[in-house]
Amino acid sequence: MRHASDNGFADRRKAAAEAKQQLLKKFASAPKADDPELAAKLAERQANAAAREARRAERDRLKQEENERQLAEAAALTAAAEVEAKAEATAREQAERDRIARVVADEAERKAERDRRYAARKARQR
Repeated sequence: MRHASDNGFADRRKAAAEAKQQLLKKFASAPKADDPELAAKLAERQANAAAREARRAERDRLKQEENERQLAEAAALTAAAEVEAKAEATAREQAERDRIARVVADEAERKAERDRRYAARKARQR
């Protein structure tokens, strides 16, 4: 350690001793464990920590409720979509059955008309 002024060994030793004495004074004047101010600060810190934990728990509870609400909403939407899909499939099946019934009825009507013409032709031939 070089300084602007040339300090001797004795000066450096004296400065170190003074610094050590100042540190000892600082630690000696530090508040003791039974100090009321220290106890008040500790109680305030504990109260702040408890309040912070309560706020965190409330946030977690709200997040959990929101997640449950979203899951319930998604389940309701899924159920509604399934009901709609079933109704749509039923309607398609019913439309297909109606179409088949119309085709069969038309075919029977055409056959009856053909049979009537055939019978009329045979009746004319006799």
